[in-house]
Amino acid sequence: MSSPLLPPHPRAIDILAVGEPMMEFAEVSREGERLYLPGHGGDTSNTVIAAQRSGAATAYFTALGKDAFGDDFFRLWQQEGVDCHAVLRREDASTGIYFITYGADGHQFNYWRKDSAASRITVADLPADLIARSRVLHVSGISQAISQTCADAVFEAIAQARKANTIVSYDTNLRLKLWPIERARAVTHAAMAKADIALPGLDDAQILTQRDTPEAICDFYLGLGCRIVALTLGKNGTMVATREERRLVPAFPVEAVDASGAGDTFDGAFLAEWLRIGDPFLAARYANGAAALATLGHGAVAPMPHRVKVENFIAERD
Repeated sequence: MSSPLLPPHPRAIDILAVGEPMMEFAEVSREGERLYLPGHGGDTSNTVIAAQRSGAATAYFTALGKDAFGDDFFRLWQQEGVDCHAVLRREDASTGIYFITYGADGHQFNYWRKDSAASRITVADLPADLIARSRVLHVSGISQAISQTCADAVFEAIAQARKANTIVSYDTNLRLKLWPIERARAVTHAAMAKADIALPGLDDAQILTQRDTPEAICDFYLGLGCRIVALTLGKNGTMVATREERRLVPAFPVEAVDASGAGDTFDGAFLAEWLRIGDPFLAARYANGAAALATLGHGAVAPMPHRVKVENFIAERD
C-alpha cells in the first residue's frame, strides 16, 4: 500500500525533530545503595535516535546550555549519526535534567527544566532551510508546553513545513506538570489540525479529546485534518486509522523492564518505516516490535534497537 502522503525524494533529511533534550539520571540499586546512572532523554531527541537506528537520515534542532550535559548530547548525536549542526548553545541557560525513580506503580519522573536553554527558543531561531530540506518534521506537545516562545516556534515550524511540502508529525505527549489541561487541549488540537500524522498515546488522548474509545479518538484526530493516526494502546497494540481504513495492529508481548522510552521508540521506528515503505499499517507493526524491544532495558536510549534486531525479532514471531 503506497501512501499519497509520502513527500518527494530525495531530500537531505528524512526526519527533523524539534524539542528539548534532557539529561537523564535513572535509579538503580547496588549493594543496598540507591544510585542514579546518567543517560539521555527528551521525547523528540529519543525519536530521532530511534529513527536513525532504523535507517532514517535524521536531524535535530534545539538549544543547549554551554555545559557538560550539552557536550554529552553532542557526543551522543554524533555517535548516532544525527545531524546536529543547527543546534544552538547558550551561555545564559542550562541543559535540562530529570530523574527516574522506580516503585510498585512503575516509574516516576522528576524534572529540573525551568528556564532551560531549550525553553528559550524563539521563532527567530528556527532553521528554515533545514525544515525545507526534510521529508518529515516531528514535534510534540512537550515541545510546545515548555514555554510560550517554544509553543509559538513550533507553530511557525509547522507553517514553514507545510509551505515546503514537508510532512508534519505530532505526538501529544501530555505533561500536565508543564501546563493546565485547558491550554494543553487548545494548543495540541490547533497543532494537530495542521499535522499530517498523529502519534498519540491512549491515556493522553483520552484526557485531551475527552473520548473514551480508540475508535472515537482516531475519528477525532482524523476530523481535525490528520491523514494518518497511529494511536498506541500499550499491551493492546496500536490502532492505525486513515480516511479509508482502520486496523488494530497487535503488540508483541515481552517481559518489560522499563517502558520509559517505548513511545518515543515507536514514533521514530514508525516514521522511519513509513518513509521506507509507505504503508502505515506495516509501519506500525515494525514500530510495535521496536517499542517492545525498547522495554527490555533501563533508560530511554540504551535499549532502543537497531533495524536488524527489530526485523529478526518480528521474523521469529511470524
